[in-house]
Amino acid sequence: MSPAFLPQRRRALMLGTLIVLLHWLVLSLLTAGTRGIALPGREGEPLLSVAQLLSTPPPPEPEPVPPPAPPMVQPPLPTLPALPQIAVVEDAVGEPLPPGPPAQPAAPPDAPVLPAPASAPPATAAAAAPESEPGPPPIVHTIRRYTVDVPPPAELTYDVARVDADGTTWSGQALLSFMRDAQSYRMRFEAGIKIVFARVNLVALTSEGHLGNTGLAPVKMTEKRRGRALTATHFDWPGNKVSFSASENQYALLPGAQDKATVPLQLAAIARGDRAQLSGDIDMFVGEDRWGSVYTFNVVGPEEIDTPMGRLQTVRVARPPKQGSYKSRLDIWLAPAHGWLPVQIRSSEANGAVTTQTAKHIAMTQPGL
Repeated sequence: MSPAFLPQRRRALMLGTLIVLLHWLVLSLLTAGTRGIALPGREGEPLLSVAQLLSTPPPPEPEPVPPPAPPMVQPPLPTLPALPQIAVVEDAVGEPLPPGPPAQPAAPPDAPVLPAPASAPPATAAAAAPESEPGPPPIVHTIRRYTVDVPPPAELTYDVARVDADGTTWSGQALLSFMRDAQSYRMRFEAGIKIVFARVNLVALTSEGHLGNTGLAPVKMTEKRRGRALTATHFDWPGNKVSFSASENQYALLPGAQDKATVPLQLAAIARGDRAQLSGDIDMFVGEDRWGSVYTFNVVGPEEIDTPMGRLQTVRVARPPKQGSYKSRLDIWLAPAHGWLPVQIRSSEANGAVTTQTAKHIAMTQPGL
């Protein structure tokens, strides 16, 4: 064997051994890293290990949930003067009061007869004049007094379905918003129909007034119908009269009187006061847009109806047409499970048109009252 061959073989053996040692060192470092060997980091940063780098990162912290918004508080209603104390047991509604100053009371029958002035015509001329026949006595309605419990504030949304006399059908929506505190109330009712993609408001009623021992005591009601001017009805409780912006009529105003907007809620107040009062007829004097009349409701009785809120047990009251007063029929369904609120209202006009409003949602805005 040549002497030059031995150093060359020794160098190859040493190179192979070095390569094996380098592979062994790299494998040792990787194996040790999984056991938590610290790796160098930047200056000022904590040391990281291979195990930390290879481990699953921690899940992100959940975002903080914002606190719930505070409940909406109904703004305070205007302070109204207290209702006058009227000590009566029954309410009597008579004929309309003539406009203008009140008539002078007649002299009592036992008053002394004063001599006629010198310029007066002779007695024979007065006797020759025919005496006018006395007119018919005024028609007086006796109205029951009721125990009442006015409903708490609420908002009722209704589906409106109307069928005209010629069979044309319409649909729409109505909203009744009722706000109150311990002494006063304010309400708004508006109804409209859908035409293609638009909503046309047909009527808007507003009413505000007091809460007393007879229930709702309106002070002012306004009515705005499409194509007509706004009208107002004024209830002067201290002056004991109701008047109208659309006419010169005046009527005597007595406890329990309502306007056309408050009638359904006053019926609910009567039912809440004592369910036993839903018997026989329920009478109430109502001031409308030009005149006043006594609404007489018949208690039809329990009735189950279908509504968008489900099938409801109700008590139905109906105001049939009244000769000389109103020609339409008004039906109202009160729901005991919903605080006796009106969940359906139907108006049947004399010409055959029928409008039905059925509750689809009831929100008690202040259920604590």
